[in-house]
Amino acid sequence: MRILMVTDAWRPQVNGVVHTLERLSETLKSFDVETDFLTPNIFRTLPLPTYPDIRLALTTPGHVARLIEVRNADHIHIVTEGPLGMMARRYCRKAGRPFTTSYHTRFPEYLSARLPIPEAWAYRWLRDFHNSGQGTLVATQSLADDLAARGFTKLRPWTRGVDTDHFRPDKKKDMGLKRPIFLCVGRVAIEKNLAAFLDLDLPGSKVVVGEGPELARLKARYPDAHFLGHRPNDELAEIYASADVFIFPSRTDTFGNVIIEALASGTPVAAYPVTGPIDIVGDGVGGAVSNDLREAALAALDVDRAEARQRAMRYSWKACAEMFLETVGEALGTQRKLTPPSSSTGEAAATPARRPEDPFRDLRAAPSVKNLLG
Repeated sequence: MRILMVTDAWRPQVNGVVHTLERLSETLKSFDVETDFLTPNIFRTLPLPTYPDIRLALTTPGHVARLIEVRNADHIHIVTEGPLGMMARRYCRKAGRPFTTSYHTRFPEYLSARLPIPEAWAYRWLRDFHNSGQGTLVATQSLADDLAARGFTKLRPWTRGVDTDHFRPDKKKDMGLKRPIFLCVGRVAIEKNLAAFLDLDLPGSKVVVGEGPELARLKARYPDAHFLGHRPNDELAEIYASADVFIFPSRTDTFGNVIIEALASGTPVAAYPVTGPIDIVGDGVGGAVSNDLREAALAALDVDRAEARQRAMRYSWKACAEMFLETVGEALGTQRKLTPPSSSTGEAAATPARRPEDPFRDLRAAPSVKNLLG
């Protein structure tokens, strides 16, 4: 099987969407599935002034349609609702081709925080965009509940994975900082709500890993915090394992890959009780959530680090790939036989042959959405 991924989010961006697509593509090879990507890098692009790493493709619907035809994929998955996503959706509807979509970002909240555009308008447009496909992949139960209440249909579960071989507690090192160490990893941008973390009255040290348009401003405003910028993946694993608590201050993410990377490293998570954190550590296992982020951060200091690690073990890229392929199979009207990865080491070995605990099992039985998930 050959699947074409149409995405406006791609390198040089460094974010959860890009990371998920790269790991999914790698894992799908084990299922004899080839992935192809239609991204802005194929076209001339226009960088956004505030976000130069985000580039809009300069192309036309006709050009996109021709490229899709040439790719000759068995299935089309539209990752984002940007210009390329909209043109791909237009092509699929006109050609009568089934397609699936995924919902990654709370775009209405993001937009209304910057422009005088009511969230209801943006949700109306997004609902029409996604409902026209054969299935919309969502990462968490709380997000599916919220979207279902807003009239989104054909929602399908699609959790994320983590490399538990790479992110491990035994990579802990001495960072030379006063403890406890409170860590935040991610894009340094306004939507990540980093000020909510940096404003907290906490003992020890605050560490931020990542780059973005807000970096210079936040470094100047918070001189006592430690801004480490971008770090290679090997060093990042050491930093995760060396922190005492991982702080996730975002209120608009739909999952938070960094949360399960921290958990896999044995580092408890503190966050607001919002989509993503509440689904992963909302029961108090592996972290603490509270509308008072300082309260959550201090409570997380007492969370068992072994339990944090164990919570991460239920998230695998193999399970992520299986969920994706099940939705594709439904869209194509086929029952694709899933062939598990052949590797007997690493993540595949840590994952049971049967899919790990399904965080959406309660959602399937929920009266409000039981007819949406099938």
